[in-house]
This record gives sequence, C-alpha cells and structure tokens, in this order.
Amino acid sequence: MRLIASAKNWIEGAAVQQLEKTALLPGMRLAVGLPDLHPGKGSPIGAAFAVDGWLYPTLAGSDIGCGIGLWRAELSAGKMKGEAWADRLRNLEGPWDGDTGDFLASRGIEGSGFEHALGTIGGGNHFAELQAVVNVASPEAERLGITSDAVYLCVHSGSRGLGDAILREHVEKFGADGLRAGAGSQEAQQYLGRHGEAKKWATANRELIAARMFERLKTSGVRVLDICHNEIELEVVGGCDCWIHRKGAAPSTSGPVVIPGSRGAHTYVVLPKEPTERSAFSLAHGAGRKWSRSDSRGRLEKRFTAKDLTRTGFGSQVICEDKDLLYEEAPQAYKNISVVVEDLVAAGLVEIVAILKPVVTYKVRR
Repeated sequence: MRLIASAKNWIEGAAVQQLEKTALLPGMRLAVGLPDLHPGKGSPIGAAFAVDGWLYPTLAGSDIGCGIGLWRAELSAGKMKGEAWADRLRNLEGPWDGDTGDFLASRGIEGSGFEHALGTIGGGNHFAELQAVVNVASPEAERLGITSDAVYLCVHSGSRGLGDAILREHVEKFGADGLRAGAGSQEAQQYLGRHGEAKKWATANRELIAARMFERLKTSGVRVLDICHNEIELEVVGGCDCWIHRKGAAPSTSGPVVIPGSRGAHTYVVLPKEPTERSAFSLAHGAGRKWSRSDSRGRLEKRFTAKDLTRTGFGSQVICEDKDLLYEEAPQAYKNISVVVEDLVAAGLVEIVAILKPVVTYKVRR
C-alpha cells in the first residue's frame, strides 16, 4: 500500500482505512492512494489498484468510463460574455433530439437501451464548464492548442445509466466478489466486453454534451483531449500482467491529463512524466472531497443562501437550479486543487502545462 500525499494535504483517516482494507483483497499487488484520496462506498475514491488474476467490478464502480474531455471553443477570451453564454445554455437535461442510433453507430458503438441519456451531464459532481486560460506553463500547451486567447469547454460525465446497469448485474450475481481473470473465465470476459462498450459510450456522451453546448452558444469547437478515470486496464507491474483498477484516478499512460478543482477553483492540464508502477500508472483526477455531501449542506446553509452559491470567487456564474446540489457541490466541500497538483509535481509524476479558471459552470436546470 502506498499513499502519495504531502503533509500539507489533508487525507481523511476513513479513506486510508478503506485503502488498507481494499489492499487485502485476493490478487492485490499494489494499492495506491493519490493526493485526492477520499472515502467512497466501501473502497476509496482517488485510488488505483494493481491486481493479479482478478477483476473487481465494484472498484471500477457504477460510472464506468467517467472522465474529462476538453475542447477549444471558437470563442474569444478577449470578448468574454459570461452572462450571455449562461442565458443560452438551456434544456441540456432532456434527451437529444438527434438520431442517437446513427451517432453511436458512426463511432462503432451498439445500442444499449440507454440512448435517451446520451448527451446529458447527469447529477452529482458532473458538470460542463466554460474556462479561460490563466497561465501557460509549458511549450506542450501550444502543441495541444491551449493558448490564452481562446475559451475552453471542460466536460465531466460518464456512461450514465449504462455503467450502473453493468455493475448492478454483477452485484446481483456475485455480490462484491471479484471475478477470476483468466482466458477460461467467461464471466470475466463478458464483463470486460461490456466495460469496454461503456467506456466508448462515455466518451461519445462527453462528445455529444460538448456538441449540444456549442450549438446553444452558436459556435463550434475542437477536442483537445479526453481522459477516462473510472476503468480497468492491463499493465505490467513487477514483471506481472496486472489489471489496473482506477476509481477516480486518471491514467499516466495516455498523454496529457485534465485535473479540475471545484467549480470555484482552477483546472490544471498536466503532462505525465515517465509513467511508473510506483503510482500504479495513475494520477489524481480532481481535488477530492473534503466534506461528505450531507455535511456540506449542514456546514454551509447558515453561511450562504443558494443564490450566493451561484457565483464564485472568480466572479464566474454557476448554472444550478437544484438547491441541494448547490450546497453539496460547493467549492468549500472540496480540497485545495493546487495542493493536490503540487503533490503530484513533488512526487515527480507530472509537470504543469496550463492553468484555467471557470467562466460559466453548468450543472442542471429544472
């Protein structure tokens, strides 16, 4: 078991206990807590696990393929129109009125019965956010197309009900138990097949969310990158083929990574340094929660009205008409994203490419 976090970083004891408990599962070779580690349901979030000979669907969780996409929008940072942009962003919770079958088929994805949710953000900590560049810290930014004169769209969403259905099916058959991961394991192969489809579906979902937002904003955009942080994939650890289980952890093996903070904090684009098994080939995926959702409302309700929480310290606007969600996902409920990224830098895992700030954050309209 390994925890990558500095003394400046606040890591809840319950999260470490979950990490220790999960490290005892059969086949575990390595359990890594990343700087955004925080408690989850049974196992921690912000962690990666290297497992020999077993698959644990409960570690990947219900939102298979959840991740972050970043697009460069054809909008000028010199002509910020936050209020006008926010007014145009409506009706993104309802089903897309296009042909979802054709959209998925053109990307090699079969129908699953969850097409009605394609192109929708979902609840919880999912969001779509227009962002402006604060600092370009590396020449890698220009190669990616990240410049200070453009506006960017960051989308955080996953496979919606599809991933949940896959996990529920596993739990109904096997409970929280893992699956023997060998060539002769039909159950493991079936799960990996469905897992792969859910990952592709989640990527397509983020793509369609971006397209719907660009349509409302009467503009277009180009994808800069897309990274999954809930997944299982094969890597060599200690000379052994192991299944890397990421639960709220970005891969360090797929190029640049977006690490967002809360809706009132910066977002970092980082470049992984030489990927290593020391971190289970993984990086932090965000700031990580400081308070549970129930605690957040209790702590903040007496200090802030719901309207107060629709603006951030950056002056950015938050589109969220769900009062509970405004409190549950308030910036105060999250850890300091700069400390999380500094821990990754200090550990020699990443270099900072660019830093962005929120302009308009879209959560949900009623």
